[in-house]
Amino acid sequence: MESQKANATAATSSVPTKHEFSVDMTCEACANTVTHILNKLGGVQFDIDLPNKKVCITSEHSVDTLLETLGKTGKAVSCLGSK
Repeated sequence: MESQKANATAATSSVPTKHEFSVDMTCEACANTVTHILNKLGGVQFDIDLPNKKVCITSEHSVDTLLETLGKTGKAVSCLGSK
């Protein structure tokens, strides 16, 4: 019974959420790196706003997972919030 409760909780908590991140991107190559790393993670829809150095991600992944993944780009990353 306990595992059924845990599975039910996990299913209800995995609603896609939109998160906005600041990523220190300076050029198209930076944006391509972000695109590559997010596509590798999978399970995400995203929009890159290069002039404003923002990435909006809709995903069931946690903010920590998304921050860790974006951090693999080698760029400075911070979460601006969830919507």
